[in-house]
Amino acid sequence: MRLAVPLVRKAATSASASGPATTTTSLKVGDALRSGRRRFTEADVAAYAAVSGDRNPVHLDDAFARGAGGFARGRVVHGMLAASLFPALIASRFPGAVYASQSLRFAAPVYVGDEAAAEVRALNIKSAGGRHIVKFATKCFASVHEDDEEALAIDGEAMVFLPTLELGSEAIAE
Repeated sequence: MRLAVPLVRKAATSASASGPATTTTSLKVGDALRSGRRRFTEADVAAYAAVSGDRNPVHLDDAFARGAGGFARGRVVHGMLAASLFPALIASRFPGAVYASQSLRFAAPVYVGDEAAAEVRALNIKSAGGRHIVKFATKCFASVHEDDEEALAIDGEAMVFLPTLELGSEAIAE
């Protein structure tokens, strides 16, 4: 199982007179962050259908999903529900992050009961007016089997306004 840490270089450590040493690093072009795995349950899909109004039977009716939908393993998670892993990952590392845009290409289904993990990689960083505009490559991987094999489920890009580029010590890959 992969941990919820970025795939970044070694962090700088600093100490202050007022407290213990802290570890921080700044996000750089090429750095990647990866979420922990999240299992999408029947309850998640039902709640998303209720909130969004998307009651497509490929999400809610196993027989329909297998038959008319053509999904061999049955019901699939709403694509936008699986894609919600991207802003959740970014906001967990950069509180106050604001999404400007997201493009998505759905490459493979995420089935109800599957685990999925998000990965974002900084492609471009621009600073303007005290904020940072970051273009991220976004990928969602779904577990194919219990043996940790993963398949690309969603591919895309996001533009995000970040209040800081600093990652805290809990997000550093040593």
